[in-house]
Amino acid sequence: MLRIIRLSPSRYHHWNRAQQCPLNDRPSCPRLSPQQLTPAEVETIQGLATSQEYRHAPTGTLAILAQRLGKVFASASTWYRLIRDHQWRRPRQRIHPAKPKIGIRASRPNDIWHIDTTLIRLLDGSRAYLQAVIDNFSRRILAWKVTPTFDPGATAEILLAAAKGLEHGTPTVLADGGAENFNGAVDELVHSGLLHRVLARTEITYSNSMIESWWRVLKHQWLYLNTLDTVRAVEKLVRFYVEEHNTRLPHSAFRGQTPDEMYFQTGERIPEELEAARRQARQARAEVNRKRDCAACELRAANLN
Repeated sequence: MLRIIRLSPSRYHHWNRAQQCPLNDRPSCPRLSPQQLTPAEVETIQGLATSQEYRHAPTGTLAILAQRLGKVFASASTWYRLIRDHQWRRPRQRIHPAKPKIGIRASRPNDIWHIDTTLIRLLDGSRAYLQAVIDNFSRRILAWKVTPTFDPGATAEILLAAAKGLEHGTPTVLADGGAENFNGAVDELVHSGLLHRVLARTEITYSNSMIESWWRVLKHQWLYLNTLDTVRAVEKLVRFYVEEHNTRLPHSAFRGQTPDEMYFQTGERIPEELEAARRQARQARAEVNRKRDCAACELRAANLN
């Protein structure tokens, strides 16, 4: 008969149980499904799941712990289903530490520099050392160098290269505590008055995260996409990306300007030009879409006529 009227047996029995059982608060009739949990067991599970005493126990572990305590004997899947269906909230609110505050920020170019060294492993197991100086205000890479060995003397060379275009002022250089940043050659530059050196996380509370962030972008967005087999290949790849970073790629911290435009103060009109272009593009997009007709539009117009 069920096949003739195209009704599944499960739906028929579900309707039959719903008509026979007057307990509306139960998912199925206790007489026809005697293995289902009793109201007392469900209440016990709710109490354990929402208890502050057991908030450190995962739900699956808590299901087994309840069995060992002799309170309720139900599988972990049953616990998960009850918590999901009844939307019980376990007292597991996470208290996260405060978000990292905004790092040190300069108000003009050549006010604060960051210098750091990173290690790049080549395919043959050897290493290449990359050192660079970045301007805090513009995010422009002022100078960089790739060496096959760790050379503490390269820091003074890079700082001198970065200071070539320096007309006035004394930049503050944030550096980590390492032999490459604290040696005789760098000390001579500091004593000459060309720059002022501070040790990150020691002399000031700020970290050297700006240059470290650029290392991460350089490696994962470019270097690791290529074959790093020789120091010369790494140097060629770094030269390309530094040029792209400084002159072509807009930085996310700015409103469309590149680091070079921020450093040389030549991109003041870029944000206004981009905003005007966006308004014009939205207007053109709306005009094109208004002129397009689909089958639904044609049918609606025909009905109106």
